[in-house]
Amino acid sequence: MLRYQAILLDDRRFLNRELCGDTADEIIGSNTGLRNVMEMVRQVAPLNNTVLLLGETGTGKEVIANAIHFLSPRKDGPFIKVNCGALPESLIDSELFGHERGAFTGAVVESRGRFERAEGGTIFLDEIGELPPAAQVRLLRVLQHREVERVGAKRPIQVNIRVIAATHRNLQNMIAEGRFREDLWYRLSGFPIFVPPLRQRKEDVPALIRHFVTLKSRELGIGLPPSVAPGALTRLMDNSWPGNVRELENLVERELIRHRGGHGGPLTFESVLAVMERPPPRLPPATPALISH
Repeated sequence: MLRYQAILLDDRRFLNRELCGDTADEIIGSNTGLRNVMEMVRQVAPLNNTVLLLGETGTGKEVIANAIHFLSPRKDGPFIKVNCGALPESLIDSELFGHERGAFTGAVVESRGRFERAEGGTIFLDEIGELPPAAQVRLLRVLQHREVERVGAKRPIQVNIRVIAATHRNLQNMIAEGRFREDLWYRLSGFPIFVPPLRQRKEDVPALIRHFVTLKSRELGIGLPPSVAPGALTRLMDNSWPGNVRELENLVERELIRHRGGHGGPLTFESVLAVMERPPPRLPPATPALISH
């Protein structure tokens, strides 16, 4: 009885932290720059297929994963997010697949891994390209047989889950270099979705800025979100945004912090725009090499 109480408490604690409470709200750009992406999301969401999200860092792949989950029949189940690049290699097996009591030093109780905790829902494996080879083999088994084997266990456990993976890396290049399993690539890439960088959908910049101004104003305790100077919007649209949506979000937050300690008025983004538009420094002309005779 105590064992099952512990499992229920563990579930409650874990889900409070990991279960996303939002529904699939309108995604900014769904009718413009992300129109093709959202069309693919609507096609695949009702199914149980594994989905691979591709794109640069900061493009919003996690937001797309959220949409797939909350538009699916699994929306009432858990949505478990794992950053594969943030897990220490020594703990990956235990974190993802769980362990039995006594499986290793310090394993004083059994522990269910992320895959078991996603039962009936979706697991989102972000930065899948960072998984080491041993974990790739274990993941392949999960995708093939929908079962996990805890560290120290004698038999596998069946799981009812959907897998969404994401990466900013070129997995095919990694396969050629021997750093990613080809058979795992084929299992993951049955339905790939490419999320374009912000520089390829600049028409979404004004709506994203207004969204982050509202969101960050609430977080910073600003009662009435300030407007954005029209000239600033035009200049911000011309930026190349190498950090994508994440860079834009951080920029809006910095501008609001300055605004909060200033004199109010519309947001001009003058300080950040000055840095963005500054031409790169000119390098001095190369000195001809001395030729010894």
